[in-house]
Amino acid sequence: MTELLEEAERENKAIGSFSTFNMEMTMGIIKAAEELQSSIILQIAEKRLDNSPLDYVGAMMVQAAKQAGVKVAVHLDHGISADTIRKAIGLGFTSVMYDGSRQSFEKNIEETNEICRLAHPAHVSVEAELGAVGGQEATGQVEEIVCTDLEEAVEFAARTEIDALAIAIGNAHGHYHGRPQLDFRRLQEIHEAVPVPLVLHGGSGISPEEFRNCIRLGIRKINIATANMDALVDSAKEYFSAGSPYSYFDLNECMVKGTYHTVKNCIEIFNNKSNPQGTWQCMP
Repeated sequence: MTELLEEAERENKAIGSFSTFNMEMTMGIIKAAEELQSSIILQIAEKRLDNSPLDYVGAMMVQAAKQAGVKVAVHLDHGISADTIRKAIGLGFTSVMYDGSRQSFEKNIEETNEICRLAHPAHVSVEAELGAVGGQEATGQVEEIVCTDLEEAVEFAARTEIDALAIAIGNAHGHYHGRPQLDFRRLQEIHEAVPVPLVLHGGSGISPEEFRNCIRLGIRKINIATANMDALVDSAKEYFSAGSPYSYFDLNECMVKGTYHTVKNCIEIFNNKSNPQGTWQCMP
């Protein structure tokens, strides 16, 4: 992940970090990245392992990254337990996130450094979170947004060995109710004061203009999960609405295409490519 974030800094773009939970999503993500010749990150959050066991989906993600025609990092998102993080590293994941945002500030620092000591000897990058990105991705419980404090961000980066920092600027996981209210001033202040690459979670539903403003102000990694899930579900609904006869193989191809189109649109925005329609969001 560190290598890809350095690439993003050089090229003034953000790397898309796309959640996957099954084979069809993984195939669609890789297809879009290869077509656009763009580096990406494949990710899955620890909370989602209840439905997509790490032994199954993790091995598939790592193999897909190895075979891809572009650079692909494999990332554990919102890791909560050291055991899960250790297992992901053993499977070949190249980056992990430790989410200690629900801990006290000092406890978050302490536990984040423990994960760094676990990951870095294996050449695995570490992302942490400060503040609280709202929504349900981390724990399954609805959490309120707590925007990242500038002074705490500076201290946190200085006292940990992290490679990237996820911050909260009004962003949230899941579907937004109304338009997201992003604090761009806070983002700019944190970017100017904190020396590590910044990460935006809760990307689904943010407009292209807002994404580009975030990139201009220092965001180098953007997470997309809900849009991929919606794309898969909507493509399956569309397939079944056409009526029988049904075929697993046709359904498989439909779900791959649904994910592919959503990811392709996201990558074009994150790479600062033009968007002819001008109003598209990272939603299917």
